Amino acid sequence: MINLFAFLVEKLALLCKLKVVVFGSAHAYERATQPRGASSPPPPPPLLRRGDLLEVPRTLFTHFGVYLGDDRVAHLIPDILPALTDDRRRLATVVSNGRLIAGCLCRRATVRVDSLEDFAYGSRILVNRAEGAAKGAMALPAEEVARRAEALLGNFPYSLLWNNCEHFVTHCRYGRAASRQTEQFCECVKWVIRDRRSVLLTAILGVISMLLGGMATSTTLPTILIPFTLWMAG
Repeated sequence: MINLFAFLVEKLALLCKLKVVVFGSAHAYERATQPRGASSPPPPPPLLRRGDLLEVPRTLFTHFGVYLGDDRVAHLIPDILPALTDDRRRLATVVSNGRLIAGCLCRRATVRVDSLEDFAYGSRILVNRAEGAAKGAMALPAEEVARRAEALLGNFPYSLLWNNCEHFVTHCRYGRAASRQTEQFCECVKWVIRDRRSVLLTAILGVISMLLGGMATSTTLPTILIPFTLWMAG
């Protein structure tokens, strides 16, 4: 039982580490952007260049954008509001967490231009100088990267794994969409499936659900099928 508890903690710790995934080394600003609501946001640091790829660490992932110059960043972000209204004034407001979550669930997103402060949303911005994020592809000139980002402004379908903000910026930089965050998440899922302890854990949870909920189809079938599927997949 102690080993089973340790296994659960190990899996949770691994999932929490997803937030540090980036597709290469990055250089931080010497100072973070001020928290939202601050009286006077700092000017863009001089090291920023048009066409730079910017990244902002979030709780469980890293958000990406393309710097366009003049304190502007193009980025793909989930947003439900474009599906509900055409009012440009409302659409131009900063995407709230509620709009973002609803956009994820409804698979709706938009490529928009926001200020550096709004893009950061109170977090520290990093400048990604790494090459080779898209395997076998060479980075395009910085001006071409910025122009490609500007040409893609508008509404897009969204997928957390297959069409997210990192896919957008790698498409702009390399002409080929890729996401290290997606790759690492898939590797994590494969690792969990291949671990034989996952079969034991799901079987135990299934038996517990049967004891609590009774011998019903909704409890019996998952108790049999999920451990069996994990066993065969592993």
